[in-house]
Amino acid sequence: MTMSDRPDAQQRILTKKWYLYLTEFFSGMSVMAVELGASRLLAPYFSSSQIVWTIIIGTIMIAMALGNVYGGRSADKNPNPDKLYGRMLVAAVWIAAIPFIGKFVIIGISALLVMTVNTNFLIWAAFLSCMIVFVYPLFLLGTVTPSLVKYTVSSLDDSGRTVGTLGAANTIGSILGTFLPTFVSIPAVGTAATFVIFSGILLLLGAVYFISVRRGAVKTVIAAVLFAVCSVCALSLGFAFWEKNLTLEDESVYNYLQVQEDDDRVILSTNVLFGVQSVYIKDDALTGMYYDYALAAPLMLEQTDDTELLVLGMGTGTYAAQCRRYFGDMRIEGVEIDEKITGLAHEYFALPADIPVTTYDGRAFLNCTDKQYDVIMVDAYQDITIPFQMSSAEFFRLVRSHLKENGVMIVNMNMISDAEDGINAYLQDTIASVFGNVYTVNVDRATNRELFASDNPEMLANLMKNTEILQNPELTEMMQRVRAGLTPYTAGNRILTDDKAPVELLGMQTIDAMISRELKYYREKFEKEGIKGLIG
Repeated sequence: MTMSDRPDAQQRILTKKWYLYLTEFFSGMSVMAVELGASRLLAPYFSSSQIVWTIIIGTIMIAMALGNVYGGRSADKNPNPDKLYGRMLVAAVWIAAIPFIGKFVIIGISALLVMTVNTNFLIWAAFLSCMIVFVYPLFLLGTVTPSLVKYTVSSLDDSGRTVGTLGAANTIGSILGTFLPTFVSIPAVGTAATFVIFSGILLLLGAVYFISVRRGAVKTVIAAVLFAVCSVCALSLGFAFWEKNLTLEDESVYNYLQVQEDDDRVILSTNVLFGVQSVYIKDDALTGMYYDYALAAPLMLEQTDDTELLVLGMGTGTYAAQCRRYFGDMRIEGVEIDEKITGLAHEYFALPADIPVTTYDGRAFLNCTDKQYDVIMVDAYQDITIPFQMSSAEFFRLVRSHLKENGVMIVNMNMISDAEDGINAYLQDTIASVFGNVYTVNVDRATNRELFASDNPEMLANLMKNTEILQNPELTEMMQRVRAGLTPYTAGNRILTDDKAPVELLGMQTIDAMISRELKYYREKFEKEGIKGLIG
């Protein structure tokens, strides 16, 4: 079919190339918005590590490449714009359904792999989820550019200019599609609404085309109805949709946020499947978690009066609040990159109003201040990953420079592992290469290990001396347990640096090993009793 053979209405919309450029612009915008939305959809289940990002980008590139090939061949064989805009309607409905159907797919795949995969569970789960949820709609969007080239290039004389304009429209759209979800739509209305907004743009593009050419009314109406149904479902389903008693489920620029409250405590989690990031015990008792062990750090000082504490990775202030409770005269400040978490700290977790919290990256904060502290707590996990810039020898030397003489650094290490090549081994070697004295203690019934580091050789003697004069029996007993469990650590040669710190890969390997251990019981149950045994 040539340009002159097309119906008048269709010819008019193709002759006025602005609509085709607009299609390319919003197509590029939607691809990037879906990619960023994919990271937010997967993060509460699989983390937001570099590995997960690699899987997302790789999967989307595969889909786009296949779409480019198919779109070009389809346009040469049958250069009918109805086909392209019909595919855009399908892509719009699929993308609108992702926040609803995608969560069930993720949970379903995870449940299936629990019984079938022994290694690299999270990698396989994230990869298969991406393939099933995102490949098809992005394959369809991948057909846009080669199809539009076919429709816009009318002669070789202006082919370069026309293709260049299409490329510029796609690039500019992609730029906006990168910034708008991150800084506007996701923080303002959430991930699900972001998918709905950008899929709605695609639906509108297809609908306007079919209205203009005066056909395709049935498919447009069907697409609009399906889009509306998917949108309502998507906006009504939370990430932890199986939880019925959540106090809050929200998102920030950096995190998925979940608050649960009962009669005894309030919990913050930034991942629907892994762990507790902060906790508030309503009767002011010890938490039973790693925060209790970390209370040993102030007692390792020569004296505990007028102590200054800095918490890097403040969260909702569990450690700071405990230190204020048990060492009331401490001067405490925190650094937390997520301002929304700081807001939750005051609203739900009773963080004392006189404890200042700076919204900043922990390492950047240290680079901007000359102040020194007696104790620095490093608790900078983001969901289940460690920011690489806060795991290197350069970072720990920076921390050391901000400690007063004989000051103490404490590091919370999640994902406990005794593997010689595990993430904790690298962290411990790195820290021991900077500090003269390093001790570790495992947290009972948890996956945490606390590390205490100082250049003061008397840190354990101070702990024993200061424990004896504590007035709180519960805290005294806790510190005695910590002292009994402390083990000296000697530096090895596994050093993380700013140039080479593969913490995401090391952390993922450790998580994989943890999952394998935890799921052994369920696999055995399934092998013996089948699905009925698991349900029971």
